[in-house]
Amino acid sequence: MRIIVLGSAAGGGFPQWNCNCDNCRRVRRGDPAFQPRTQSSLAVSDDGERWILLNTSPDLGRQIAATPALHPRQGKRHSPIAAALLTNGDVDHVAGLLTLRESQPFSVYASSRVRDVLAANSIFNVLNRDLVRRENLPLGERTALRDAEGTMLGIEAEAFAVPGKIALYLEDAAAGPGFGTQAGDTIGLTLRSSAGGKSLHYVPGCAGLSADLAARLKGAELLFFDGTLWRDDEMQRAGVGTKTGARMGHMSISGDKGSMAALAPLGIRRRVFIHINNTNPILASDSAERRACEAAGWSVAHDGMEIAL
Repeated sequence: MRIIVLGSAAGGGFPQWNCNCDNCRRVRRGDPAFQPRTQSSLAVSDDGERWILLNTSPDLGRQIAATPALHPRQGKRHSPIAAALLTNGDVDHVAGLLTLRESQPFSVYASSRVRDVLAANSIFNVLNRDLVRRENLPLGERTALRDAEGTMLGIEAEAFAVPGKIALYLEDAAAGPGFGTQAGDTIGLTLRSSAGGKSLHYVPGCAGLSADLAARLKGAELLFFDGTLWRDDEMQRAGVGTKTGARMGHMSISGDKGSMAALAPLGIRRRVFIHINNTNPILASDSAERRACEAAGWSVAHDGMEIAL
């Protein structure tokens, strides 16, 4: 299985268009400690010819242009993108579907909750239903992925619920704690070759490590995990927001209850932080926080990063 990181930043990208925090100022100045990043997404392939997107960010057009493996190769109109899997209904994970609207066949897999979100928003009708198949991704079951014509793609996906929160634009304050969140609003994915072998776990948004999630991730070969914030009050400290990480549905990296500490005992062989907010100090290659991540066995995803399983 071949994996390409198309984008590694959280919503808004890095630098964020309207942000003047220290990190965004430094990356705009060309500081060598920083790399610009687009909003998070992966591309995965079993054969190197047909590709599956894990989330479709608003930056997808730029990401395709920067990734030769996703360029058209046959005839006048073609795309090697055969399917897209969505882990939630957040804008930074579904808006890229609109980039794929040019009468090109592919399959969209999502939980029933996220499929309902797409169905309720008429803008997604630009995806021609005669060409773009909307497929259910049931929780806890292995699904053999197919393209829009029903051809197997050589990869099986299993969706699983993770602690999270409904998308910000769908919040219903009247629903009380959780703002209307239900199972299926935020999922993780396990991908493996249909022929067997090593597997990929993808959890770009996670509010906490439940016992069920810890059991699933134990001994994983490769994990891409939510790296949004270094600390829960990071945006408040940076003076760019009022919400904590917990309020936004994200587990912080540092601290006794952070993801580095929580995941350390699970024997995960390769661990990569993705979906990194523009305020996060791990974006700086020369920061103490980056060194702490690397000392703990973590990598920090960057656009264009490639891994083979």
